[in-house]
Formats: sequence, C-alpha cells, structure tokens
Amino acid sequence: MNQHNRILTAMSGGVDSSVTAVLLLEQGYSIAGATMKLYAPESGTSDRPCGTEDNIADARRVCDALGIKFYQFDFTDLFHTEVIQRFADGYACGLTPNPCVDCNRHLKFGRLLEQARAEGFDAIATGHYARIEYSDTFGRWVLKKGAAPSKDQSYVLYSMTQDELAHTLLPLGGYEKDDIRAIAEARGLVNARKKDSQDICFIPDGDHGKFLCEHCGQSAVPGDFIDQTGKVIGQHRGVIYYTVGQRRGLGISADRRLYVIDKNAARNTVTVGYEEDLLCTEFCVRDVNWIAWEHVTEPVRCCVRTRYHGAETPATLTPDNDIVRVRLDAPQRAVSPGQAAVFYDGDIVLGGGTICE
Repeated sequence: MNQHNRILTAMSGGVDSSVTAVLLLEQGYSIAGATMKLYAPESGTSDRPCGTEDNIADARRVCDALGIKFYQFDFTDLFHTEVIQRFADGYACGLTPNPCVDCNRHLKFGRLLEQARAEGFDAIATGHYARIEYSDTFGRWVLKKGAAPSKDQSYVLYSMTQDELAHTLLPLGGYEKDDIRAIAEARGLVNARKKDSQDICFIPDGDHGKFLCEHCGQSAVPGDFIDQTGKVIGQHRGVIYYTVGQRRGLGISADRRLYVIDKNAARNTVTVGYEEDLLCTEFCVRDVNWIAWEHVTEPVRCCVRTRYHGAETPATLTPDNDIVRVRLDAPQRAVSPGQAAVFYDGDIVLGGGTICE
C-alpha cells in the first residue's frame, strides 16, 4: 500500500543509515539525506551519533558519493527540551528514563517527518532494524521485530503512530549487521567499518550522575542507603547516581551481594536488597500507545519486554482507565519505573508504554 516516491533519509554518519540510502537508491526511489543536529558536546568522538562535526561530515561525504542532496536540520532546542530535560526530570524524580524512546517519539518520527513534508518529501527512512507492514488482519499499519534478533530495535519504536508508520521506510529490517557492513564495503562507503554507538549519545562516558550535575544543574545530595525494613546501612552519593538492579559501586559491606531495588527521591533514600528482591510479577504502565488496535478495553494475552534486549515474558494486560495493569506469568528482574514495557504477539508490536509502578 506504500506509494511513496520521494524519501528523506535520516543520516547519522553511521553505516546503518548510509546503507539505508544505498538500498533505497537501488530500489529506484528519489532520495535525499538529512542529518539532525541534536546535541553538540564540548568534545566528542566520531563514533557518537548526535551533534559532532565528524559525524555530520561523514553523512555529507556519503551523500556526495551517492550524488544525493544533503540537508542539515538544527533540532538542538527540541532535543534539549524533549529528550535531555525529560531524562533529567526523570532521574530527579527517582525514575530510570529511556531517552532513546523520547528521541524517536519527538525527533526522528515526529519533527523529522514534519520537516520532510515541508521540504516536499512523501516519507522518511531510517536505519533502524525493525519492519513496517500493512496488516489486513488488523486493518492497520503494524510494527514488527527486525529479522535479526540481536539487532532488533522495535522496543524503542513502540510509540510510532499510524501516520508515522504509514510514512516511514525501514529498509534494514530484514538484514543482519554483517550484511550491512558487507554492502557498505562493496559500495566503497567511507564509514563501512565505523564503530557502532553503544551508550546514551549525549553521555559518551556513561556517567549519567556526572552529566546531570554538570550539564543539568542537578545536585547530588548524599543520603541513606536503607534495607527493606527502613534500617540505615550506609550512605549513598546521591539518588541520581543509581539505577534499579545496580550492584557495582554501592560501597556497602555485606555477607551477600546487594543490589539497588528502589529509589525514593523525595526522601533521598536508596533501598538495597538481595537479588531475589528484584523479582517482580505485577506493575502498571502509563502513556500507552497501541499500534495493533486503536483502543483496548478487554484483557489481552501477549508477551512483555521490560528492557531493550531483555527476555519476553508471557503476561496478561488489563486496561484500567488511563493505565494498563501487567501481570507476568513468571517474575522478571529489575522492572524499573521510567523504562518502557513493550507488548508483543510473536513478531508484532502490539503497543507499549512507560512503567510507572
């Protein structure tokens, strides 16, 4: 059902988005490339996707080599408001937010599609490893897992709307990563062996506590480590330095390994316990975006993933006004408020939302 001809391809400077452009050209589409300048760190390395001059230059070089027009859009203000500030606000409240979900929701499949239409394009394309199809069964556009389980990125795309799904191409969804690098090398792309980014793009050293203090004006106020009875057993550096499930860096002597099992920003406490205390079978999800259906009013049986590359667990979803209650068939470890819970039926993403309890 997809009748698009003019495609604006999101170009990060990496190999995935570059091969996306190559494949679309070879399929006969009229395309251009676009880099979204999202974040400009004081000093960056070329393997980071957002804002560095090296990556913008790589994207431009690939477009020049392919003979396609190159656009550069400055979305730094929107990125700061919708991604960095949400990330900071989440940590300030004791949550563990996922900035990739917000970036996809507000920038890559929100603002970029809007900009593409303003420039006269029919649709956008990205280098995500997932698939989009029109389903006669559901009578809607559906999002499906990428064919390569190790590279599947459907988890961070659950917030896509019907309009976005209908006007987005994901050419890499059926490929393995090695296939993409082979295509890049065969076409002589300059970034064929460029390293993949693994961390949050605006925190290249992975120290989110340091970033929040130095760049977001947050204060890391020391407080109490407590056990589940409320007994004080040590002092922490500040709630923003910890995530649920964390074991390293606690600095507490104990006869067994201790893990962060809860954070309370209002009381400035971090609760620790044993690994079995991290197990969870019930939680709630807010801000749910349904893909397979417009609305859900009855219980649904499906599988649920609570981490990007976490295991899927069979569960029952029960809609309850503005939230969905999730009951897992088997306990999952370190289910963290602020992270995404994504609902699957086989390869199909039914929907997803934000864990809130």
